Amino acid sequence: MLNLPPERLKEILLKTGAIDAGLFAQLEVEAKRKKQNLIEILVSQNIFTYDYLLSLLAGSLGVERVKLIADKIDENVLHLLTEDTARRLKAIPFQKTPDGFIYVAMEDPTNLETLDFLNLRLGEKVKTFLATDEDLNRGFALYEKKLTRDFKTVIDESIQASLRSKSKDINEAASQLPIVAIVDNLIAYALSLRASDIHFEALEDEIMSRYRIDGILHEIIRMPKDIHAAIVARIKILSGLRVDEHNKPQDGRFRYKLGQDLIDVRVSILPTFYGEKIVMRLLAAAQKPVSMNQLGLLDDNAKLVEEAVKKTYGMLLVCGPTGSGKTTTLYSVLNILNRPEVNIITVEDPIEYDIRYVNQVQVNPAAGITFAAGLKSILRQDPNIIMVGEIRDGETANIAVQAALTGHLVLSSLHTNDAVTTIPRLIDMDIPPFLVAAVLNMISAQRLVRKVHLDCVESYAPPADVYEAINRQLVELGLDPGSIRLPKLFYRGRGCHACGGTGFLGRLGIFEVLNVTENIRKLIISKDFNLDNLKKMARQEGMLMMFEDGLRKVERGLTTIEEVFRVIRE
Repeated sequence: MLNLPPERLKEILLKTGAIDAGLFAQLEVEAKRKKQNLIEILVSQNIFTYDYLLSLLAGSLGVERVKLIADKIDENVLHLLTEDTARRLKAIPFQKTPDGFIYVAMEDPTNLETLDFLNLRLGEKVKTFLATDEDLNRGFALYEKKLTRDFKTVIDESIQASLRSKSKDINEAASQLPIVAIVDNLIAYALSLRASDIHFEALEDEIMSRYRIDGILHEIIRMPKDIHAAIVARIKILSGLRVDEHNKPQDGRFRYKLGQDLIDVRVSILPTFYGEKIVMRLLAAAQKPVSMNQLGLLDDNAKLVEEAVKKTYGMLLVCGPTGSGKTTTLYSVLNILNRPEVNIITVEDPIEYDIRYVNQVQVNPAAGITFAAGLKSILRQDPNIIMVGEIRDGETANIAVQAALTGHLVLSSLHTNDAVTTIPRLIDMDIPPFLVAAVLNMISAQRLVRKVHLDCVESYAPPADVYEAINRQLVELGLDPGSIRLPKLFYRGRGCHACGGTGFLGRLGIFEVLNVTENIRKLIISKDFNLDNLKKMARQEGMLMMFEDGLRKVERGLTTIEEVFRVIRE
């Protein structure tokens, strides 16, 4: 992300009238306290969108914005820098002009040290352009053609070398170069493909590696069964786990360095019929804050969330199945709430990202720290804001409700399919309806859909059966199809190299946000309370269902109707 000195950034923003001096001073203090880039603070707090801010800064700095697409990048020019160098400098050379200029897209075109290096390395006159992280990633994706060839070559050579090894001791085999190279390359290749998880699975006569990319599993490579034990042992050693334990599940983690980036790798090992299965979750060690807009919340829903987090007590719940982005949403809310005058404590399982000035407690049943026990201890630490990673049982729910009643703002997640069913779920956990009504401020339910890749996007008129499927879904949700305007044009990605031929790149959320109004509180404690009446009341109070939010994003070209159907019906 562009890293302008605060004085220069202040000069530009005040001169253009984009912000006043008082607000800038407050945000500058906030950035120093959190040790975050000031531009990250401006974006995460919805002062500006990142795209608007970059356009404003580019004009003031006298450089042009460039939106890199694969067609704009000359691969011969791209390879004037190695991938490692390009990633380190956050710079992509993409064109050479007849008059001898090399065009370079940069995250920070004001960095004089990088400019001097580029002029020396490229040996030509350099013209720089301002580019976003997403633009640069398109360039890095083109390096992957060679990376894919190198990955398969290195893996094949390492497999052969490992099979030739005479080592009989499993610890020794796990430390030998071929096995080390296989594990390192599996992780590095996964990161280059933006994978969130690596699955390493034992089959009857071979082992298989799959990557989860944008929520979908893709088979990457199969390897001989003979090296399975050594690879498992290597990952156990990295994670600090017992190498000689094969019959019990184990969980661990380790840190992996790729270029200048640190990645936390969370490891889960599970005994299966044909051998131990490993899943490695890849997490950026320094996650950038995500704004409501970046999460996928459109203005109306974002406003409801922002209003809810301004309250000093009560409960905010984020709901959905595993893998629906609940933790990211909770962390984004915590980032908004993270101010010097409040004490924030969390109890999580596991702690996925380190947040400066937030006191994070890891669940550890062996040490007696469960969600419920951790929450009891937190309440003796004089907190203002509490985050419980997940409400799993009645005891945790009861303590969380009591905390919300006694002047604390409580954030948590719950496994329910939608927002309205969260209320009867809490009542099923033996929380009296009058307490549920008293503490709830807002409930948000969500799913993650893949984003259409804008570099290869195309519009199309959907066939009649698509509209019929939409209407059936609306009827199933109890909505009148005639009351909802459907778009005439839908969008999809054709597929290109940068998105791996899928037509998708990245993910965003589709949401339904239930603002717990006074009318809803009265219904919860009334004799007429049931799920159907609650759904009717939520609609009357203005709640849009998740499917409707998905349709809005289909109309805007952010995702496809097929993606919305896929996650709604899962």
